[in-house]
Amino acid sequence: MKKCLVILFVCLSSIGFAQEKYWQQEVSYTIDVALNDQAKTLKGSEQIVYKNNSPNTLDFIWFHIWPNAYKQESTALFQQLKNDTSRVKKMEKYSYGSIDGLNFKVNGKTALTGAHPNPQYIDIIKVKLATPLKPGASVNISTDFNVKLPSYFSRSGFADGEFMVCQWYPKPAVFDKDGWHEFPYLDMGEFYSEYASFKVNITLPSDYVVGATGVLQNADELKAYKTIGAKNAANRTAAPALYQPKDKGLKKLTYEISNVPDFAWFAAKNFVVQYDTVKLASGKSVDAFTYYHNKKETLWSNSIDYAKDAVKRYSKWVGEYEYPVVQVVEGPANNSSGGMEYPTITLITSPDAKKETLDAVIAHEVGHNWFMSMLGSNERKHTWLDEGLNSYFQFRYEAEKYRSNSLFGDAIPAQIKQLPEPEFSSRIYQVMGSIPMKSAIETPADKFSSSDEYGLISYVKTALWLHMLESEVGREKMDKAFQHYFSLWKNKHPQPEDLKAAFEESLGVKLDAYFRLLNTEGSFK
Repeated sequence: MKKCLVILFVCLSSIGFAQEKYWQQEVSYTIDVALNDQAKTLKGSEQIVYKNNSPNTLDFIWFHIWPNAYKQESTALFQQLKNDTSRVKKMEKYSYGSIDGLNFKVNGKTALTGAHPNPQYIDIIKVKLATPLKPGASVNISTDFNVKLPSYFSRSGFADGEFMVCQWYPKPAVFDKDGWHEFPYLDMGEFYSEYASFKVNITLPSDYVVGATGVLQNADELKAYKTIGAKNAANRTAAPALYQPKDKGLKKLTYEISNVPDFAWFAAKNFVVQYDTVKLASGKSVDAFTYYHNKKETLWSNSIDYAKDAVKRYSKWVGEYEYPVVQVVEGPANNSSGGMEYPTITLITSPDAKKETLDAVIAHEVGHNWFMSMLGSNERKHTWLDEGLNSYFQFRYEAEKYRSNSLFGDAIPAQIKQLPEPEFSSRIYQVMGSIPMKSAIETPADKFSSSDEYGLISYVKTALWLHMLESEVGREKMDKAFQHYFSLWKNKHPQPEDLKAAFEESLGVKLDAYFRLLNTEGSFK
């Protein structure tokens, strides 16, 4: 997630390498959901197959029911927003959201449920298993659910005729070697999710254009998006071709994807679609779509180029993009937070300032397909493993293309902008190092005093920390270290100690002192 066009990051001190054999849980979803665009509600049902790959027998499963975070003033979400003066503007005007109609069944039999002991955590529910789930066994869980979408002031909701359907379905919390991670929804502080396969059927009025996690299975609809999108990408000065539904009434769209940590979807009637393909070095072709509002002289007319370039560069630097599709969606005009990422699709809510700014935000959010999705770290506990690593590469993206940096904007002197790369980046990081940054990088997201501090430490201080190592070993070796980390931990849940071990193995040096800096308050000097 990107706030105020600044990028941020976090890590642990050195931990011994001895550990039990790695495992992670396995989840499969089949979800049916219908949007009532007049009432701003969802009506859904889901079937889940949950496989216990852990060495533990489970008597219950914690579920996130995220929409309840928006239900009342006493939730952890509202308490955080009201206690953070930098976010008070979000609370000027809003409407609540919620989830109800839950009727959990386990293997076809009604299951008992329990509330979380913390009264602020009404967006978490315990589903009790009548028969303990042994290691290696699977269980079928089902439930209906109804969601009242809030106005858009955090991540999920509606605004300006657009629907942002995020964190919307009942979802098992992560169970790993450290136990359950049943934390509440927060605005400042992201997520940690089990890898899963999804088949999602979305029913909504036929005149909506939809972008969603995964691959659209409706051949006619997909062909229409590609045909219109290719035309718009090829001719950007003419009035855009707009989607026209074949029939009035409702349509049902099906999306499928495997091995991703989440599913989100976005819908609006006025979306302009662009489409092209991205050819990677291996020869793999990736479908690329952007969806944006039909406005005159919008910078989004070049958005497909930015999405494609981000995929190419991150694939070269970190590891090949493994999904069949990448998508970028323009969010509502009433929010300037930056963006929010989901597997294969991201929402961008920054204003059309200038092309460098939009390109940088798109690159950052697309980059989360690596640092969030393909590398599924615990963003709530180790924010830097997601935001900071991603910011390090976003800063390189901006430097290589524009000799710019989102943190400093137009304040970069002309003589600095004329420097070649990587000398330009070195000068930028020199200035970054002079910025007061009190907190340690390894600070959990919910422990930062404000969103400004969260951003500065998790994004900027982490990128600075990484550049320190790059300055010692060189950019080529730094890339190889990241590529090694990616190859070892793709589609898994890496911890800070796993990044350390991968870097040490690739670079052939011990990094104990370097990783201890993650716990350093103030300057690294």
